[in-house]
Amino acid sequence: MNQKNISALIGAGAIGLAVIKEINDGEHVILADLNEDSAKKAAQSLTKTGISVSTACVDVTSRASLEKLAELSTSMGKVSQLVVATGVSPSTSSPEVIFKVDLLGVALALDIFSNIIVRGGVGLVIGSQAGHRLKALGLEQDQLIAKTPADELLNLPIFHTKECEESLYAYQLAKRASSLRVKSEAVKWGEKGARVNAISPGIVMTPLSEAEFKSQNAEQYQRMIDECPAKRVCKSEEIAALAKIMMGPNGGFITGSDFLMDGGVTAAHLFGDLHSLK
Repeated sequence: MNQKNISALIGAGAIGLAVIKEINDGEHVILADLNEDSAKKAAQSLTKTGISVSTACVDVTSRASLEKLAELSTSMGKVSQLVVATGVSPSTSSPEVIFKVDLLGVALALDIFSNIIVRGGVGLVIGSQAGHRLKALGLEQDQLIAKTPADELLNLPIFHTKECEESLYAYQLAKRASSLRVKSEAVKWGEKGARVNAISPGIVMTPLSEAEFKSQNAEQYQRMIDECPAKRVCKSEEIAALAKIMMGPNGGFITGSDFLMDGGVTAAHLFGDLHSLK
């Protein structure tokens, strides 16, 4: 009996929903989020577009919880797509929570789903421009971050420095590290005939970024908009359009990549008037 294809979406936010709406080609979507009410509300918006969807509760900081999601996914069909779009705000979360959700959660999800993704399957992690604004960590640190078993990842000394006591720095480091995990996992996924990539967007007007505009980081965020080449924020639909290329047949040669999509913020940070920003 033929099993249906399954798309697992972790995170019920606007970006993940936009991606799923764009890439869905008849797959049944399992929409997982820590907040069941958020998942159900988001599922309704997918159902209205004709997408078959069910919901699940998942805690991305827990291997057991993610394994339960993987078991549910395989019980319903063949997992052909994974989108990890969960994250927290640096202005409202502690460094500990940031590392657990934005790094450990990504590492665990990629590790667990690498075991069940089908040949020809594809994964996508939604990262952040923030990871591209750190100085180089060095080859030794990159190797440790990329290859340390997921369950031991947060024990690395780099995540316990004085700098990591600042939430914004922890957020940047978590995003850089999750990008390294994507590159490393691409090797493992390739052994299954599958691909995995990341997109690192700039500012998108979501509840997460709205929290930043109400925080002490508000002035910096507004400067990023005013002084970047694009002079505006990114739309979720634009991220979804890129995801469709990366995850579709025209992106078959793309794996282990992290696409920076920030309207030129990083360019302005390196070579323009945003060089003073963290």
